[in-house]
Amino acid sequence: QVQLVESGGGLVQSGGSLRLSCTTSGFWFDHYNIAYFRQVPGKEREGVSCISSGGSEHYADSVKGRFSISRDSAKMTVFLQMNNLKPEDAAIYYCGVDLSREWPAHCGLDDSYNYWGQGTQVTVSR
Repeated sequence: QVQLVESGGGLVQSGGSLRLSCTTSGFWFDHYNIAYFRQVPGKEREGVSCISSGGSEHYADSVKGRFSISRDSAKMTVFLQMNNLKPEDAAIYYCGVDLSREWPAHCGLDDSYNYWGQGTQVTVSR
């Protein structure tokens, strides 16, 4: 059974940092792309960052230079380090895995992710 569990969200002041974790099970972790998306109530889900099976990273323009994604095969976990947080980063953050393609060279922030976690809330105060 495919499972993704996000953690690490919380309340932080503007300019602060958080590290999100996406712990996975039920599939070959090293074989697939994993991404973080975020969603504000009433708005569409927005891609934030992804990491390919080979470790290639991709970021939305809005978070480049502030966020960093990484994966730990031993822990079957993908981390999202978020620095210099801004109020506009506040959202529910979800991680997803694309099980439709095995060993892809690159990842994208697209609609290919087909399994999701339950989300973790990030709140940024001014």
